[in-house]
Amino acid sequence: MEECISVFDMLKIGVGPSSSHTLGPWRAAERFLEELKNESILEQITRIKVDLYGSLSLTGKGHATDLSVMLGLSGQDPEYIPVENIASIIKIIETKNEIILGNQITIPFYFLQDIVFNKEFLPFHANGLKFTAFKADGSEYESTFYSIGGGFVVKEERINAKKKEEIKCAFPFPIQNAEELLNYTISEKKLVSEIVYENEKSMRSEEKINSELMRIWNTMLECMYIGCHSEGILPGGLNVRRRAFDMHQNLIGLSNYSSPQTWLEEIRKTEVKFRQILKWVSCFALAVNEVNASLGRVVTAPTNGSAGVIPSVLMYYLVIENHAAGEKEIKQFLMVAGEIGSIFKKGATISAAMGGCQAEIGVSSAMAAAALCELMGGSPAQVLMAAEIAMEHHLGLTCDPIGGLVQIPCIERNTMGAIKAINAAELALETDSKNAKVPLDKVINTMWQTAKDMNSKYKETSEGGLAIAVNMADC
Repeated sequence: MEECISVFDMLKIGVGPSSSHTLGPWRAAERFLEELKNESILEQITRIKVDLYGSLSLTGKGHATDLSVMLGLSGQDPEYIPVENIASIIKIIETKNEIILGNQITIPFYFLQDIVFNKEFLPFHANGLKFTAFKADGSEYESTFYSIGGGFVVKEERINAKKKEEIKCAFPFPIQNAEELLNYTISEKKLVSEIVYENEKSMRSEEKINSELMRIWNTMLECMYIGCHSEGILPGGLNVRRRAFDMHQNLIGLSNYSSPQTWLEEIRKTEVKFRQILKWVSCFALAVNEVNASLGRVVTAPTNGSAGVIPSVLMYYLVIENHAAGEKEIKQFLMVAGEIGSIFKKGATISAAMGGCQAEIGVSSAMAAAALCELMGGSPAQVLMAAEIAMEHHLGLTCDPIGGLVQIPCIERNTMGAIKAINAAELALETDSKNAKVPLDKVINTMWQTAKDMNSKYKETSEGGLAIAVNMADC
């Protein structure tokens, strides 16, 4: 049975800094609350304990995993919570030593005791967390979740989640791999985005699809705008200075604008040379991931750590390549990107804790390359080739964040993924797809094999690579 993954599963609005370590645990806490309500025991709870395991424990502090769990248990929604309220909500919990569970009942909560960091790994996935609710009668209710990347969360009992046998797909064009997608485009004489659109229409109205796609884009645009207009030092202790602000000031000059959209129009008037293009694309990517690193609102694409690649490449198309482009092209881009990401999730992983950074920046670069290629007139075969080229040159990329923070090398790495995506699209456009030697599915399989062979210290544990070569004291 095929798995249905929507574009809106791959591109989710949330809060930084990490989709698997922040958004995932947040969603797990929400699901735990739902379980308590469904069991009709929420009102009986006197205490909650949360155990974090493996990668969630090893880099949890840097990724604000503990904060996200508290926010989730409080009944806050990461998609809609005003980010400026986060600090005050956390401060109240920490100072009062209590939490308003599900925004309904107040119970004692000592975050230093009730959130436990366990270095051991649970068997199913590197990102495990267990909630234990203590009832007034002395009994307990336990539930274990796994944050498997991109904000996706599964229960412990879905040990055979890779088989996805229990999932029934209602898509008219169910897609498990790139070959199936290509075959549909040939038999139906449609673009990749058109196949995706038909699938999405089986789940929601055209009006809803269009409005949600534009909401995603407007969130991306606002994120870039905020990042380009914010200066200072990022939180976390590494003393990383924001760079998008200065880079943007040098590029934009004395332009006048008052909103993200008028800002976009002003960028279209700026000088376009190769160096400027590199700087603009890098600036957009830096901006997004600096917002992400400061617990700002971003679009998981497919993860928070790689959230800057797709918006920066789409922005490149809008402000450099095609000034006439608008909603049609934006929606087309996002649908192609989402579908390519879902194929990687089905065939491999989008979790750095499972696959290293090839699973995050590599996948986001492949998504962006494919989407850009279609907008530039590429055939479906060239679109898949663009994704393959982008991933091929990210194979083996490790995840070794210094201090467990999504800052070094993560922020800069988004700029590299974006530039590679543009280059991959151009190479695919200049290549006859009949001459392709490496199918996308082969690269996805290779990526998964590489992930399984990779030493665990290079999989978002901060126990290898730059994470130990450079320590907090050096910064």
